Amino acid sequence: MAHHLRLATMLQGLCPICGEGRIFASRWRMNPRCPVCNMKFERGPGYFTGAMYFSYAIGIPIIAAGTGLVWWLTRWPLHWAVLLVWVAFLPLVPWVFRLSRTIFIHFDRYFDPDDPPLTPPVQAR
Repeated sequence: MAHHLRLATMLQGLCPICGEGRIFASRWRMNPRCPVCNMKFERGPGYFTGAMYFSYAIGIPIIAAGTGLVWWLTRWPLHWAVLLVWVAFLPLVPWVFRLSRTIFIHFDRYFDPDDPPLTPPVQAR
């Protein structure tokens, strides 16, 4: 099966293989397999540890930009600006959680597919 990195598919939380099945069944619960193509989302124990890097890459720029904006507008001490933005960021945590896992699954399947090659390897004569 083809593995493609599609931004629209990632943002919609769809399967990296078929592009149709939903990765998440609810806000916090993932489907164990794609409801359309039956691909298993979690490859093994601790699989989503890598998704934390994507979560960090999504969250830190948002918090940093927000802190800079609040500090520039208010000239509050930096620790108060960080605290305000961090509290304002908390409602975004479910979105970041879902998006980071979805992006991780897509990148993992693209760079490390587990299906056999479509053509047999060329034999040396």
